[in-house]
Amino acid sequence: MHERPYTFAVAVAAITGATAIVVGLAMGLPIRDPDGVAGPSYIRLPMILSLFYLADILPRTVIRASSLRTAYPALREVLHERWPWRRVRWSLIGLLAFYGTYVGYRNLKSYLPFSGETLWDQQLAISDSVLFLGANPASVLHTVLGTGVSAHVLSFVYISYLVFVPVTLAAALVWNRDLARGYWYVTALCLNFALGAASYYLVPAVGPVFYDSNPYEALPDTGVSALQFGLWNSRLTVMFDPWATGSVHGVAAFASLHVSVVFTAALIAHRMGMHRVLRMALWGHLGLTTLSTIYFGWHYVVDDVAGVAIGWAAVSIGAFATGNDRRRRQSPGQVSDDVPGDDRIGAPSGDSLPTPRGEPGSGLVGRSQRSSGPR
Repeated sequence: MHERPYTFAVAVAAITGATAIVVGLAMGLPIRDPDGVAGPSYIRLPMILSLFYLADILPRTVIRASSLRTAYPALREVLHERWPWRRVRWSLIGLLAFYGTYVGYRNLKSYLPFSGETLWDQQLAISDSVLFLGANPASVLHTVLGTGVSAHVLSFVYISYLVFVPVTLAAALVWNRDLARGYWYVTALCLNFALGAASYYLVPAVGPVFYDSNPYEALPDTGVSALQFGLWNSRLTVMFDPWATGSVHGVAAFASLHVSVVFTAALIAHRMGMHRVLRMALWGHLGLTTLSTIYFGWHYVVDDVAGVAIGWAAVSIGAFATGNDRRRRQSPGQVSDDVPGDDRIGAPSGDSLPTPRGEPGSGLVGRSQRSSGPR
């Protein structure tokens, strides 16, 4: 695994996808390729990856080319230095590993209503009440933060997750010159979705807003309210006849993958010693994301705690699987020969991006009457 750090991510994708196929066949349910609000992921992900390729290649070509006549030779030179076929192949493997994991995850999530689930929402709601001394945590946030501008800001933060996942995936595969470090994040991301699917079956729940919508009636219409309405309708449609629709069921509360994925990105950036501004931005984004999951009733408090636990486990396992746990134990400048990260795994020499500093190798029915993509 350390010589080929994509191995574990590919294994997670294979296991998650195979599990979805077996469960689907056993239940007599269809296997779907899930579409998000931004279009099919098999189109969206390669497009985002291609944009990152262009953002890496074009500026360097322009800088090197003294005229239009020298543009093509400059482009060939940049491609030769930065994107030999082996490196392109490895980035495509990472993209396919995530895509396979994601498709398996979405289908397993869609099978939840047919698994004989016994919802744990009542117990989870009681845990919220105990933690907040009898109060509803969402109502507390509505009182403290208000239900005006705060609702729209937190809605933007929550919806941004739909972009956060593919963009950070592409950044890890394209802009990280050390592929072993890039695959640390890719592997952890795959593990987040695989472990998240398992948690849905371990503690089935639909979430506070779907269990009891009353505390959320005063919130204004936002992108989140539209998403909640759409997800609930998709749940009902799939439950009525899963073969008559191309939609997938997407309602599950425990654990919060919004929290787990953003926590994963922040923790890996912190452990890599990446730029302080980026680390602060990611930790701040995690705080706002956590608030938004409670504010809009997506999750109970323990769902977010479980999300942090999944994120930590994914980062730790991903570090071991890609050899980054050993690299962290070494002193700067003492990267051993048996650790991936050099030209043997396709990291081009010359004209590379700066390496990270500081580490070696541096109830919704009521709402639906006034309201009209995957969590």
